[in-house]
Amino acid sequence: MRRIIIYALTASGLAAIFATSCRDKKPTPAPVVIDYGRFPDAVGKIVVGKCATAGCHNAASYQNCAGLLLDSWEHLFEGGGSGTSVVPYSPDYSPLLYFVNTDPARGTVATPTMPYNATGGTANHLSADEYTTLKNWITNGAPDKDGNIAFSADPDTRQKFYLTQQGCDLVAVIDAKTNLVMRYIPIGINNTSIESPHCLRIAADGRYAYVSFLNGTAIQKIDTRTDQVVGTVPLGPGSWNILYIAPGDTALATTDWVGTGRVLYANTGSMTTQPWLTGSGAGSFVFPHGIASDARFDTCFITAQYGNVIYRYAPKVPHYKRISINSNPPLATNSSDNSSPNPHEILMTPDYSKYFLTCQGTDEVRVMDAHSNAILAVIPVGNFPQEIAMSHTKPYVFVTCTEDADNPLVGRKGSVYVINYNTYEIVQKIYGDFYQPHGIAVDDRNSRLLIASTNANPGGPAPHHATACGGRAGWYSVYDLNTLLPLNTRRYQVTVMPYSADVRFKTP
Repeated sequence: MRRIIIYALTASGLAAIFATSCRDKKPTPAPVVIDYGRFPDAVGKIVVGKCATAGCHNAASYQNCAGLLLDSWEHLFEGGGSGTSVVPYSPDYSPLLYFVNTDPARGTVATPTMPYNATGGTANHLSADEYTTLKNWITNGAPDKDGNIAFSADPDTRQKFYLTQQGCDLVAVIDAKTNLVMRYIPIGINNTSIESPHCLRIAADGRYAYVSFLNGTAIQKIDTRTDQVVGTVPLGPGSWNILYIAPGDTALATTDWVGTGRVLYANTGSMTTQPWLTGSGAGSFVFPHGIASDARFDTCFITAQYGNVIYRYAPKVPHYKRISINSNPPLATNSSDNSSPNPHEILMTPDYSKYFLTCQGTDEVRVMDAHSNAILAVIPVGNFPQEIAMSHTKPYVFVTCTEDADNPLVGRKGSVYVINYNTYEIVQKIYGDFYQPHGIAVDDRNSRLLIASTNANPGGPAPHHATACGGRAGWYSVYDLNTLLPLNTRRYQVTVMPYSADVRFKTP
């Protein structure tokens, strides 16, 4: 038989129980708020919470982790040992995404997968939602929590380098203060094939950049304030090589690099060709390549890639003359016989009195009088001299020698010769961390020299990581113009075949 015990409580007893219950109940703790600095919270939770951790990309250990510090939005945009980690608006070309991606269907995958797990497991890897959060953030410019976009300030005055990516139909825009890629500009008009952006030139006032295409049918115009394509000149099929912009940015000339080549002119305001200034017919120009002009843009000087010829061409007169650059009878051929100078590129001095020629056939730089056509100097340089850049604060001409095997660094190839353009003396031979250097640009405002290594040969150094457009990635190096020494040890990796470089503002 069960016994039921009933306890009778007085009103005062019940009150005591309820009072005791209230005293013993613990208050609900306040939610923990983590400050991610200028990162948006959802992004900071991933980048700071999972990447800037002990032994990885935090202040104590980032130097051993590719030199990439991820503990703040500001530090993210200082990059790492291989250059840029996140490029605003360019998720396809932001390496951070490569290393946190585990699914090739989502995009490029690079190893080791981050966040790194020493045991080889997947516990620390990002979820699909976390990866998508980062990708969407970069697509929208990778803003800080207040909506600020990196490198967006001072669009009218920001100094920049521009570098064509010939294997990817891109132009890399490089911030001259940090030396990092700040934007990638998709260019070209054909979405089904690579048009190979070849030459990039910026107008003297720094307002617009122009790009030609080896496998394209047009020239494109870029607004350097917005880094957007704002115009296209249709040229028709051709192998459009070097561009030359008139001193007042009223017109430009470009060469069609074929055996029966042409020199076409365009009005840069209307972005239309000027037929009345078109080259003088088939056979007049044999593989025309480099191009320069006098101060009035009345007379152009054009290199014949194979042979010993410079074309002097004044289309309004009209006037057409072949000039020998080695005292032999002028001869332009379809052959790459290296017994001929084979002039590649041409560059006028600031006073337009003389011009420098890179002669890839004979490994020389030749200097010619722009008025009398006399040979002023022949300067031996490294193997296969290509591009030229000139300083406006120092009497220096810089020449990239793409195949120079004298580079003493193991596994490197190429050099940069520094020549005094007044005395024709070699100031210095730079043997740096290069592999097939080609494009080169001088920033006199910041006393910097940018040198682009194409790294096209499979025998070159393995890239730090893959790129979204495949192929072998190249890089650029930055030198101090005063010391002619590397600014740092960074190898700033870009995409495939970085080729032609120019700087926005030429003078201090």
